Amino acid sequence: MSASFSSAIQAAKEAAGAQHYPQGALYVVATPIGNLADITLRALHVLGLADGIACEDTRHTQQMLRAYGIDKPGSALLAVHQHNETEAAQAVIARLREGQRIAYVSDAGTPGVSDPGARLVAQVRAQGLTVIPLPGASSVVTAVSAAGLVDAGESHSGFLFRGFLSSKATERQHQIAALATQPHAVVLLEAPHRMEALAQALAVLGERKLTVGRELTKQFEEIATVEAAGFAAWLAQDANRLRGEFALVIHPAVTQEATQDDRVLHLLLEQLPLKSAVKLAADITGEPRNALYERALLLKRGASAED
Repeated sequence: MSASFSSAIQAAKEAAGAQHYPQGALYVVATPIGNLADITLRALHVLGLADGIACEDTRHTQQMLRAYGIDKPGSALLAVHQHNETEAAQAVIARLREGQRIAYVSDAGTPGVSDPGARLVAQVRAQGLTVIPLPGASSVVTAVSAAGLVDAGESHSGFLFRGFLSSKATERQHQIAALATQPHAVVLLEAPHRMEALAQALAVLGERKLTVGRELTKQFEEIATVEAAGFAAWLAQDANRLRGEFALVIHPAVTQEATQDDRVLHLLLEQLPLKSAVKLAADITGEPRNALYERALLLKRGASAED
């Protein structure tokens, strides 16, 4: 983004400058997930005030700071990422004990939510030092806000944040089978190079709705709601749909009718082979055989995962 943030820096000083910012504290700062204008005024003020900034990627953070007009020498930036977080936390703690204000930022979004930061915060708190969170952008909440979950019903309110599933196909299948029985919405994150595999794995959810958030807050943001069984086909319609970062919301699907169908399937599967159980369940419930077959597979996989 080429826009000047000089007025935002001034507004941050006026709005947040009079507040108290204790020394010797770690400030966990949420940063934009794409659109630089999504930074908060308090975050801008603290990033400028901080004696040091611990960050997932020093180059990325330096570029972000310069975009906002915040000038920090390279020595003020400390690399704290997933590969060195436990060890690097000691350097942060040492600075905090000297009375410095240290901010921590991940590359995008809220630290500690599928990003580094949780181990750092845990070690700082274990030393009896102060941790101050500065809320802001989050791909998780952003995706949920655009999913339109109003039809979920009171008993299905809320959502489960699962994050990244396993990259191993068998383990991922077991995880999806377990998630399928959740009465709440489920939020997943995924990188573009694994989206096709995830889409194919999610197909077992059949008609269950997915809200797909791609490149959220960025120029080519795309948000769509599709059925899980058609997700792979939706991706294949446009090569651009495999670009960028993804946040997916699996909508609640368990209704009273679905619960009854599952009960019938469960009882039949205990006594009959899968195909026979599905055929008889279709005769009993009147539900489509293909949908019942997918549910039966999920029930069997879920039972296997628990064994």
